Amino acid sequence: MKKILLLAIGFLMTMTASAQFEQGKYYCNGSLTGINLSYSGAEKLSLGVEAKGGYLVADNWMALVMAGYSHDEDVDDKFAVGVGGRYYIIQNGLYMGLNARLVHGGSGYNDIMPGLELGYAFFLGKSVTIEPSVYYDQSIKNHSDYSKVGLRIGVGVYL
Repeated sequence: MKKILLLAIGFLMTMTASAQFEQGKYYCNGSLTGINLSYSGAEKLSLGVEAKGGYLVADNWMALVMAGYSHDEDVDDKFAVGVGGRYYIIQNGLYMGLNARLVHGGSGYNDIMPGLELGYAFFLGKSVTIEPSVYYDQSIKNHSDYSKVGLRIGVGVYL
């Protein structure tokens, strides 16, 4: 009996999650990046915040816009704006994203950073998620010093 009940709950959770990735839904997200869980050659401490907005243009395909700020211990603070896309690989929330950011910092630092992201949307309710992800941002300006691998934790809302 316990196995049947757990199977039914799992099935209902999957059905609820899949309804969120349908065409025409809107998405907003706020996240923390870095938190000393990122690595690049020029930074010791990195802490950032990021906001994203999106629209599901087709089932499982989302277009994104983003803006962010990061404070780095050894490098001037940076501001970033960008665009991207996300594909939900399986209906329970696993996703892969591609993006590109224009990053601007003090002392004339400007960079274009294409990136990859792999994450999971854990649904807390019908439309609110916790979204941990691993990301890689490639620096066009200086790969060894400014490219970054890190962990991002966000809260998303699907409308």
